[in-house]
This record gives sequence, structure tokens and C-alpha cells, in this order.
Amino acid sequence: MRCGRSVFIVLVLLISSMKTAVAQNQNILYIASNHLILQIDLKSPSKQLDSILKIAGISGTNAQKVLKEDFAAIKNDGWNITERKNNIIRFDRSLTVLNDNPQDAPYEITIHIPDFDGKPGYPAKIDYGVNKYAKATVFGLSSGLTRFILPGSTRARRVFLSGSFNNWSTLKGAMKKADGGWIIDVKLEAGVYEYKYIIDGRWTTDPNNQLQVNDGEGNTNSVFFKYNYTIKLPGYPSAHKVVVAGDFNKWDENELVMEKKGSAWEKQLYLSDGRHVYHFLVDGSRVPDPASTGKVKDEDGKLNSVLNLGGAITFKLNGYKNARKVFLAGDFNKWKPNDISLAKSIDGWVLKTTLPAGNYQYKFIVDGNWITDPANPHYAFEDGERNSFIAVKQNYTFKLKGYSGEKTVTLNGSFNNWDDNGYTMAHKGDEWVISFYLKPGKYLYKFKIGDKWIIDPGNKLWEPNEFDTGNSVLWME
Repeated sequence: MRCGRSVFIVLVLLISSMKTAVAQNQNILYIASNHLILQIDLKSPSKQLDSILKIAGISGTNAQKVLKEDFAAIKNDGWNITERKNNIIRFDRSLTVLNDNPQDAPYEITIHIPDFDGKPGYPAKIDYGVNKYAKATVFGLSSGLTRFILPGSTRARRVFLSGSFNNWSTLKGAMKKADGGWIIDVKLEAGVYEYKYIIDGRWTTDPNNQLQVNDGEGNTNSVFFKYNYTIKLPGYPSAHKVVVAGDFNKWDENELVMEKKGSAWEKQLYLSDGRHVYHFLVDGSRVPDPASTGKVKDEDGKLNSVLNLGGAITFKLNGYKNARKVFLAGDFNKWKPNDISLAKSIDGWVLKTTLPAGNYQYKFIVDGNWITDPANPHYAFEDGERNSFIAVKQNYTFKLKGYSGEKTVTLNGSFNNWDDNGYTMAHKGDEWVISFYLKPGKYLYKFKIGDKWIIDPGNKLWEPNEFDTGNSVLWME
């Protein structure tokens, strides 16, 4: 009996100490009913305050300002002070304002950010996307993080988040058990992702996510879009319904209903890089975007707005001041000769535009005459025709040192079906260089110097080929 009594006393003391430790943690963020609740303790160390402000997604402030009771940035972010007891201050932000559906039980927010690559891993090109959740259990924060919440499964021992963003790892992405479920914040770039939860070794889709896809191998995964664009239409305060429709959603005039925010109507969504044509419908009446500088007419002669997303690029052609018209054509516009015009500048002609990430061939058309870009040393070939070459959002540069006495060095590989003409490299300093945009995957390549083919002396990775000469190997993650 004495032994049992002693164990009981130790257990009571242990539970009491645990409660005391929890009570001392006054900096918390949780979801309750229809609100986000942020509680801070002004007596906390600055490091702890900065951490909770970061996790709450509040920018424009820090511990020093908060300790001076400067809450302007917190209020500007949509938070309201709801309670204050001595050094404890509680802020409230409505999930209705956030356009996120509320959770019934509170969830404490983890401060652990897993080491994910955070790059989209979806296998197919997606033009656009909007999320469809019964309850918004996955959403972006103003801090740039993305929050994943799994309600329930409170008896589970371990829960992981796994998806295309971490190569479907079963080791990364451990979620934190909170009051009423599991939660994790991760860093993700804009894009489309597939994901699942692993609950005690059992893979499951997100029960609150209405978007699912078959991965082609008999598995069903949940799909999440990390938004990268907000379409806005100012004015129209008396309108009942405003919709945006475009070529990206096959001109569906009922799908993308916009929301009234202040003096404008807005719609968040994911849009891929490229050229998008769209218009608004205000109570059924068609309206082009007044903020868009690009306009095109459809077959009925009605105006549509144009949005270009991607890498900013400037095409410049010096001279030709007496030319009447100069156009740009390339594989990005299917070589249409009178589609993209340049404007006159002090030095000649110029065009500032946006193109999706990729590798392109192009030419200028000066009063009907097609010419390569005289300022660009890089060339590529299509159907035996030499064109200027440019890469948008370059992510890899091929380099070959030496060979300064050569006139031309080209890059050839699996990315151009080993065309003998290859890509002309530029001589800079003691190197020959050319930059590309390359998607994740494996690439084989060689340099061609005159009639001689060589593997890359600066790359130790190579593999045999049918000619017993070998090919250099490049893996892009």
C-alpha cells in the first residue's frame, strides 16, 4: 500500500508540474470556432515574441514594437484586441474575413517548419486552379507559409504530411498533435501539389478537400493550389454578382465568383505562367479589366483583357531608325509575323514583355525582312533555319573552359534530339557559356568543337553510349 500511495503522489506531482509548464507558455496561436486567436505575453523574451508573430503570419512588426505596446501592424493585419489581463493580451481575427472555414475545436500552431524543397511537383501542366474545401483546412498565410490542419485522429500516435513537395517522403513532415487534431506549417512556392496524410502508417486523402486526382498508378491524392495571383476589379459597389471568366477556365461564366473587399471585387487563384485572356461579368454585363494595358477583340468584336505572367524580358533592336514597322516572332507565338510589335526608342526599337519560363527561338521582322538578333550571340536551329535563342527564368548555365582559339562551340544533347547544329555558346573570359531553363529530370549532352564531340570536362557524371564515346549526364532536381 505504501508503494501504491507513493506512486500516486509522484503521479499527482508530475501532472501538476506539467500543468504549470503549460500555463507558463502564454504565447499561443489557435483556431477556435470562427476565429483565429493570438495570445501574447509581454513579459516573454523577445525571441519568443518574434517567433509567435512569425508563426501568426504578421509582418511589419517585431518584439521591440510589441513590447512598447505598438500594435499598429497587428491591427492593420486584421486583428482586434479582445481581452487584456495585465501582461497577457489576446487578439482575435475572424476566419470569415480570411475566407477560411472555421474549425470547431482549437488547434495550437506548431513553430516547427520542416525542411521541404517547396517546389511544385505536379506531373502535368496546369493552367489555373482554385481550392475547394468543405472546411478550409489548408490555406496560405501572409507570412508566405502554408498551413495544413487535420482535424481528429486524436488517438493516432504519429501523423505525417507527405506529397509532391517532399517527394512523398515518409520521414519528413511530422505533424504536431494539438487540441483536437494535427497541424503543420510548411514553405511552398506557388503552384499545384498532390498530398496525403500518413496516420500511423495508413495513407489517407484530406477528408475536407473536394479536389482529388488519380496519379495514374491506382492511387487517389488530394490536390492543393498555392495561389500566386489576385484578380481585382475596382468599383461597382452596388453590384450583386461579379464573375471573372477567361480562356484558362474555358470561359465558364459561373465558376469564379468574386468577393467584395473594400472598394473592389477580388478573386484569388493559381495561374500558370503565360498569356491569359479574360473579362468580367458584372450582374451579367461584360466588362474588360480597366487596369489591363493589353486588350484583344474576340470573334464578336468584343474587348477582352490580356494578362501576361512569367519572366520579364526586354527585346531590343538597335538601329533601323528609318524602318516603318518592326515585329517580333518566335516559337512562343507560333512564328506569327504581325502579332507582336516593337515600339520606337532613342536607339532603335524595344519591347518589354513577359514570357513563361522556357527556352525560345525568335527573330525580328523589319519591314517584312526576317533577321536574327545582332546583339545576341546565342543561336539555335529549327528545320534547318538559324534563329536567335533566349532562355526565360534561366536555372542552369553550361560552361566549357578554354578553347579560346575556336570560332564556334555548340551544345548538343537530348534536349534538342542531338541535332548536329546544336546551340551556339558565347565566349566570355576564358569560358564558353550558354544558359537554359531546364525542368526536373535527366539530361544527356556534349560539346561540339568544330567536328569534334567531347564530354564535359567539368562534370564527373557520364554514361556510355552506342558510339563508345560517352555522354555527360545532368540531373535537375
